[in-house]
Amino acid sequence: MTDDLDDLKAAIQAMTPKPDDTHKRANLALAQKNFTRLQETDAAARLTSDARNTGWFRGVTAMFQSISTKTALTATTALFAVGLVIYLPVFPMGPQFETPFAEDAASGIDAPVLALEQPEPRPAPQAAEAPQAIAGIKGDAQAGMMADTASLARPQMQRSKRSVKYPAPNESTGVQQFTVENTETFPDANPNPIKVTSEAPVSTFSIDVDTASYSFVRNAILNGQLPPKDAVRIEEMVNYFPYSYAAPATDDTPFATHVSTFQTPWNSETQIVRIGLQGLMPAKVERPPLNLVFLIDTSGSMKDAKKLPLLKQSFALMLTQLRPDDSVAIVTYAGSSGQVLEPTKATDKATIFAALDALDAGGATAGQAGLQQAYAVADGMRAEGEISRVILATDGDFNVGISSPKALEEFISTKRDSGTYLSVLGFGRGNLDDATMQALAQNGNGQAAYIDTLNEAKKVLVDQLSGALFPIANDVKIQVEFNPSKVAEYRLIGYETRLLNRDDFNNDKVDAGDIGAGHSVTALYEVTPVGSKARLTDPLRYSEAPSGPAQGELGYLKLRYKSPGSDESQLIETRLPDVATADDEARFATAIAGFGQLLKDDRFLGEWGWTGAITLANEAKGADPFGYRAEAIQLMRLAKTLQGQE
Repeated sequence: MTDDLDDLKAAIQAMTPKPDDTHKRANLALAQKNFTRLQETDAAARLTSDARNTGWFRGVTAMFQSISTKTALTATTALFAVGLVIYLPVFPMGPQFETPFAEDAASGIDAPVLALEQPEPRPAPQAAEAPQAIAGIKGDAQAGMMADTASLARPQMQRSKRSVKYPAPNESTGVQQFTVENTETFPDANPNPIKVTSEAPVSTFSIDVDTASYSFVRNAILNGQLPPKDAVRIEEMVNYFPYSYAAPATDDTPFATHVSTFQTPWNSETQIVRIGLQGLMPAKVERPPLNLVFLIDTSGSMKDAKKLPLLKQSFALMLTQLRPDDSVAIVTYAGSSGQVLEPTKATDKATIFAALDALDAGGATAGQAGLQQAYAVADGMRAEGEISRVILATDGDFNVGISSPKALEEFISTKRDSGTYLSVLGFGRGNLDDATMQALAQNGNGQAAYIDTLNEAKKVLVDQLSGALFPIANDVKIQVEFNPSKVAEYRLIGYETRLLNRDDFNNDKVDAGDIGAGHSVTALYEVTPVGSKARLTDPLRYSEAPSGPAQGELGYLKLRYKSPGSDESQLIETRLPDVATADDEARFATAIAGFGQLLKDDRFLGEWGWTGAITLANEAKGADPFGYRAEAIQLMRLAKTLQGQE
């Protein structure tokens, strides 16, 4: 007497075709024929997704292949099939490999098709060979099992819906080159030109504490690519690093100014003028309650691991730094916007974490609707003496609603006077709309940062939380008047997207940058002294002889700023001494400025190159508690290699 399992095994064995030596020999011969015919082909090697021959599943496969007797092979195969049918659950399909098909030519897929001779089909087992019923299993269940077994025997290939291009092999290497469509955009700004002091002695610009450009440059280099030149904003690279400038001696002004002049490392006939600002760091116990609205892009373009998943992890780090009086709300936008978390006290971390974790990506990007709702939520959270801020996290792909940087700029400009600040965090590559992010941050009285790793999230949202979220001065403008009796020419290094008209300096209605608690800001000028052989322009024949202040003064520095909540600016003035003093902070900032100019292939550097930048950065690295400066030096070495230099 047998049990049900024996009956099932007997049924499966009866369904299994008997070994047939004639068919086996014919199939082997045909396989050898196809193999021989396909050798020495001039076609490019096909890409494969096979991993190395390791892992437990491959071990099981090798075990079955090592069984030599036909009887043992048949029995173990039957038992293995029974185990699959009875015990394995049905898992949802994961991401599909994109497989080229010949019939996909019309949809943009171009793949070679190999025509192979096919073996003659073997006759299927006759119905009489299979038992009419399996003991202990009812007819419906038995029919379902037979259908499942048939589907296992004839797996169906699922075609990817995404269009994939398979370009021809590279002519020089023979390697097939795969490219992904790149829709990244960056502000289009030409490097600042040389200015003749006697013709245009005044330079005016808005300060910038954004750091997105440096993070993007690092991401590109670490991925084996030099960044696009428009992605390199030198002031954001320089200001990525903290500098040990002395803080204000008193609370009378929100920041202290530091000026120094020293010889330019790439031109012995010119000088670098460094202007440094150090923001006041209030005692942490004094900071007001914070109302945060996380405006999160959940569109389909955010599915990548470096986008929405990293975004969730980044905000989770930030939440650990909030205080009991702080509040958080979450608004998302994709095909439509929606509030997924009502204003919630930071002490209720479980509720906030759960709302973040439930977010998923899908749909188009309705940026306008999301911004409108986020500002509405922030307005409802604001209270006297508290700070409200919208933190927009996106890859910048605004393709529904407002879709141009100019329109977004106008929209944000109408909202910034409400007292709600806007910070922008960029995530991911491929469709990063940096131009839009810059327009939003610059017009929303906030900062822009690019987060490509969890370490960068910690730097921006944990280590520099106070500076990122708590402003101490708004609309900060710098104006420098150079002394034409001392300076023949000058150029501002960076800040191309922050330039202001001369008359904007005294116009309090003109928006400018903001400084947060503890922030440091650095600006660099390269100046050509009068009489220097490095002068690039000829003096005018009919210009008046320059007459300037007393000897020892290169120029005069003016700064305007508004206290948070004030509509009237205040003025700070200081002279630029004609004294050569260069500390490590100024020299390292200059090395990073050189790094950026090398990436942009700047014409002002002459023969000075990567070796000079690396040497200067090493000599001036100084204290580096977080390793940021050591990382920058390594990036320089990698960039040098990517440019084909030894």
